[in-house]
Amino acid sequence: MKASLQTLVRRALDTLHADGTLPPGEAPAFVVERTKNRTHGDFATNAALLLAKAAGRKPRELAAALVAALPTDAGVERVEIAGPGFINFFLSPAAYHAEVRTTLARGADYGRGNAGEGRTAGVEYVSANPTGPLHVGHGRAAAIGDSIARVLAANGWRVLREFYYNDAGAQIANLALSVQARARGIDPDSPAWPQDGYRGEYIKDVARAFIDRESVHADGEDVVASGDSDDLDAIRRFAVAWLRREQDQDLRAFGVAFDVYFLESSLYAEGKVEETVRELTAHGHAYEEGGALWLRSTGFGDDKDRVMRKSDGSYTYFVPDVAYHRSKWQRGYERAITELGSDHHGSLARVRAGLQALDCGIPKGWPEYVLHQMVTVMRGGEEVKISKRAGSYLTLRDLIDEAGRDATRWFLIARKSDSQLVFDIDLARAQSNDNPVYYVQYAHARVMSVLRQLAARGLAFDRANGLAHLERLDGEAELAVMVELSRFPEVVEAAGASLEPHLVTIWLRELAAAFHGWYNTSQFIVEDVELRDARLALADAVRQALANGLDLVGVSAPESM
Repeated sequence: MKASLQTLVRRALDTLHADGTLPPGEAPAFVVERTKNRTHGDFATNAALLLAKAAGRKPRELAAALVAALPTDAGVERVEIAGPGFINFFLSPAAYHAEVRTTLARGADYGRGNAGEGRTAGVEYVSANPTGPLHVGHGRAAAIGDSIARVLAANGWRVLREFYYNDAGAQIANLALSVQARARGIDPDSPAWPQDGYRGEYIKDVARAFIDRESVHADGEDVVASGDSDDLDAIRRFAVAWLRREQDQDLRAFGVAFDVYFLESSLYAEGKVEETVRELTAHGHAYEEGGALWLRSTGFGDDKDRVMRKSDGSYTYFVPDVAYHRSKWQRGYERAITELGSDHHGSLARVRAGLQALDCGIPKGWPEYVLHQMVTVMRGGEEVKISKRAGSYLTLRDLIDEAGRDATRWFLIARKSDSQLVFDIDLARAQSNDNPVYYVQYAHARVMSVLRQLAARGLAFDRANGLAHLERLDGEAELAVMVELSRFPEVVEAAGASLEPHLVTIWLRELAAAFHGWYNTSQFIVEDVELRDARLALADAVRQALANGLDLVGVSAPESM
């Protein structure tokens, strides 16, 4: 609907340009948007307000000329000029009926567009260090990142989902020392325990598997434990593989998968870190001071210059990040989105500065970052913090086991990512209208229940007959459902443009509310065949749209509850 109105306004502008009402030149970016109050129309545009100065006319005068030039359209019942020059569009019932037909004709593709035009977007998320089970924060990253990928794909992007394993550095060294200590029978409470060692029960599991010479398959590779507790390098390789496998299993249980697994260690093994530093130096953006090599990052928006290579010859942690994102650009990611916890905020400017300093065509603001805030988990009115297995934090698997996959995904995605989130386990488990995921899924199940009741009575739903008689749907409750239904393509587009998939959950609740309100005041299986089929056609369109929206956030659409 919105796109159709935008086309009508553009055609009217072309007419005004042709007859000299508007001077030659590109028209400013006007908007067509839904009104907050439908008594003022269904949609409004600010085109006349933006163009009045260039035309040398008062906005309302230009609005009148624009309205006069609008092509006739069956979906527009009337047009009014309001306020200082806004143009309000009142749609006909036929416009909403057309959207019902479109929903059912497109089926699983309803709401999908082609804004990305097949271009490549890489979405990196979770990217947890392979040093322990995934925690609830990783779960929020997984829900947000996976939903962003789904929404971008729905907007016509070719999406590659990527997981970056930080398998190099001090944390991995501490993991190996922790497993070695356990393999030697040293307890975390012992004075001999490594100073920065990991204390969770899972370390004991890794150590036991290593001593038992088990084999681990992770990311297409088999790693066999040697059982030699003195071989720290072998312990490190096995521990990383064991925990990568565990994290993969947790993510599969969460319905999250990746196309690319990228190892930080490969950047060193293949010389990509050194190559990146050489490029930065060759372009004149590096200098030596105090025995260290610095990046002149202040020239690219950072608040101070950054050390790249320390005096001991080791690289600071942001350098491999620059090398890694450079690889994304080289791999053809026209759009790169990185989902991270908000605690990474301080490193973003220096990574972008490093990418700009490479002078290789990477645009400013690339990559795009989506940061999420912390999650507080509550049960029985009290905060839940610790998992016995992890030792110091609540794991994603704990949350899935308690609340279920659908509720966990919904609750972790349902608020804007930069908002702190309270996850109420009791609410997530509740089978009531207070539980938003239950409320939405129940709307889908209700439609399926009606269709089952119809079959049980020996009746059939004739969709074609229903679509031919949608004019019978003339009640306010039915119109409210059709209005919400018609918003879905706009919501998908907006969620993809802003990287805010929580917008889909908001729309799902609003469509479910409109449907429940209609369901509670209407009978579906009535004697009047035309009316029955028309109502069932609308209900079926609601079912399809709910299923499509739930899929975008990785939540199932059950047929019964």
